[in-house]
Amino acid sequence: MTVLSSQRHLFDIPPDIAYFNCAYNTPQLNETTRRLASGINVKKHPWEIMPADYFTDAETVRRLASEVLGGSADGYAVIPAASYGLSTAARAIEPQLQAGDGILVMEEEFPSNVLPWRRIAQEKGVQIVTVPVPDDGDWTRAILERIDRRIKVASLSPCHWTNGAFINLATVRRACNASGTILVADATQALGAMPFSIEEVQPDFLVAAGYKWLLSPYGFGLMYVAEQWRDARPLEESWQARENAADFTSLVRYSDNYMPGARRFDVGETCRPTILPGVIAALEQLRSWTVPSVAASLTVINEKIASHLEMLGFQLPPAAQRCPHMFGAAIPAHYKGRLVTELRDRNIFVSQRGSAVRFAPHLFINADDIARLLEALDDLVRGA
Repeated sequence: MTVLSSQRHLFDIPPDIAYFNCAYNTPQLNETTRRLASGINVKKHPWEIMPADYFTDAETVRRLASEVLGGSADGYAVIPAASYGLSTAARAIEPQLQAGDGILVMEEEFPSNVLPWRRIAQEKGVQIVTVPVPDDGDWTRAILERIDRRIKVASLSPCHWTNGAFINLATVRRACNASGTILVADATQALGAMPFSIEEVQPDFLVAAGYKWLLSPYGFGLMYVAEQWRDARPLEESWQARENAADFTSLVRYSDNYMPGARRFDVGETCRPTILPGVIAALEQLRSWTVPSVAASLTVINEKIASHLEMLGFQLPPAAQRCPHMFGAAIPAHYKGRLVTELRDRNIFVSQRGSAVRFAPHLFINADDIARLLEALDDLVRGA
């Protein structure tokens, strides 16, 4: 893997902006913007849109996702949001659940990875089992202690969205295999920024919103479906998911057969020229950088920030329990200000989730950004 120099030239970020908030939303690549602008013009001339064009971009996305993130291209579905993918997973799994079964989730999990399971729990008498925030920060151990044969579904994340805490889903997978537990992963805060092996973790369902670490436009997401689930009932019945979809003259002869792989789980209207060309640009850039190099580069940036925060009295999880690309830090007790707001007033952007201030840079960060952040922290916190 390679530690990359600042890639700011690929983004449109003014020199006075120091943006450490990619866990909230990443800036868009210039090339993505260019292709999105071109895509807007497609519908001006609909007579130029051929039947094959309804499928080409989605197939390109599947291929690139496989190359960049692993897994087979056939296993990927194009979805509009993580909530869509998680609801799809819940619908597919629901017939296998019965009263008394348990669904395992983490405390302070993002709502999209809780709400579909709560509906199933209400309707089928299934119990939601919540793993509390571990005192020692070791989420993997805390999860393993809760997995047994009563837990039929574990719906987890490899990176806790509030503070970047690392969860070893490969280890969790082995426990799930022993207990017969279905593993669902929301990798929104991981895919594209930290190594994640689909082959090793073997999730039954994996979802990720695209507008964070996949650098994609809002309204795009990916879903990976394990082979044993690819015959499950989808969330919607899209005509584009049927085997005769490319032959527009035969659409009135309704087919009961789906296209192969995970395509049945695609959102309707996967011909999305105003979104998918931008997604393709983002995935091509990630392929060029490689995810391990992105992670290594962000590790270097975050280690500089983390060591300075510890010197100022912030409380951080041990390095082994932090993801490489983002982390949260508890503010020192003596500081009574509003750190996020005060940094924003200086054009330095971080966020707060729960009790943690979250630092989430990307490759556009340069030495000046880091210096400005550390100087501002010294001024605001040391002087408090």
